Amino acid sequence: MPELSLPNWITAEGPAGDIALSTRLRLARNLKGEWFPLRQDQEAADRVIQHVGDALPKDGAYRVVRMSELTAVGRQVLVEEHLISPLLALRAAGAVALRADAGISIMINEEDHLRIQALLSGLQCPEAWKIADGVDDALGASLEYAFSEEWGYLAASPANVGTGLRCSVMMHLPGLVLAGQAAQLFANLAQMGVVVRGLHGEGSAAVGNLFQISNQVSLGLAEEEIAQSLQAIGRQIVDRERSAREWLYSNRRPLIEDRAARAYGLLTNARLMPSGEAAGLLSDLRLGIDLKVLPHLDPALFNELLVRTRPACLQREPAVGEAEATARDALRATLIRQRIKEAEKQRP
Repeated sequence: MPELSLPNWITAEGPAGDIALSTRLRLARNLKGEWFPLRQDQEAADRVIQHVGDALPKDGAYRVVRMSELTAVGRQVLVEEHLISPLLALRAAGAVALRADAGISIMINEEDHLRIQALLSGLQCPEAWKIADGVDDALGASLEYAFSEEWGYLAASPANVGTGLRCSVMMHLPGLVLAGQAAQLFANLAQMGVVVRGLHGEGSAAVGNLFQISNQVSLGLAEEEIAQSLQAIGRQIVDRERSAREWLYSNRRPLIEDRAARAYGLLTNARLMPSGEAAGLLSDLRLGIDLKVLPHLDPALFNELLVRTRPACLQREPAVGEAEATARDALRATLIRQRIKEAEKQRP
């Protein structure tokens, strides 16, 4: 099965990467004098895309792709790789400017005219802010943003008024879930103004013990302050998850070993693998790898398979295309078996 290129945030493993898989920082910006995207006509949408395209560097580092140029599968692949939002995938008048390494993704005509995203592996909120802020400054030199001295950057949603900053960390938290501590932690985070969402953000379900932790308020705080605050909260969650894993391994070791062994057995032998089941089993496999129950496997394999086995990414595989569900489930099972086998050969 041919190897497909994946964004750098998936293939790398940054700080605290055993728990914090990725950091995504987004800045919402709007152009002065233009209707918000949900009120604009096609002419206004095209004008915004043109303005943003003109403001991008002329060195070829970015390519602008309109949603209308992509198939439904192509748009969903970008969603599954976290390069665009589910909302933008539905916006025929929208577009995305992608940097070659996919470390920067600029959504155009989503809920706001621009959503500048920096994506990094691991827990790196301040670093992601510095990258996004640099892109914001470069674009702002050519574009006139809608800005109020009293309220800050104006946005389509009041929740984004102010800095327009949303920072989110994708975290793998099987220890807290299995130890029964996740619900209380999430309730405590809500009281601190931190939102917990599923794999693909707002409105999505939590699969494979994966959760997105993000700030809720962007008004009244400095951008760097928001990034530093979420970084500190992320570190606390990482510490809590590691403590939960240690407790589970010390007090319920047979349970952990059994879950890892069952996951390994099914993933290396199943011939049909539905998406939801795959996510759960891959979560158990990664936990087993991290706790040295399955030391012969590379932890990065989890990140790769987490994305490559999603429905749209599977349909990008040459052998699948617009396949029906059973064919996708069969290919998913084959892909997982082959990649685990290859990974085992590569490990010393």
